[in-house]
Amino acid sequence: MAEVKVKLFANLREAAGRSELLLSGEKVIAVLLSLTEKYPELKDLIFEKFNEQDESPVLCASINILVNGNNIRHLEGLDTGLKDLDEIGILPPVSGG
Repeated sequence: MAEVKVKLFANLREAAGRSELLLSGEKVIAVLLSLTEKYPELKDLIFEKFNEQDESPVLCASINILVNGNNIRHLEGLDTGLKDLDEIGILPPVSGG
């Protein structure tokens, strides 16, 4: 199983009380599930809907997940594979001016 660094930004960092941590998983979805199990307050911020019995979680449309700087929407989505030392950035929507 790959050990990856997860970086949290903005309100995600505030909700978890930390900016980064190490987690293990073969795919992005496994790491996100592990993250939301460890920090349940992140579940509604990261996932649009979450039904553990029937459906796979759906990522919030406004959340961006990057693996080594590449948006998973341009890779294999939540099924994007991971390897040791990969870095996952989880970015909420940002506004301002």
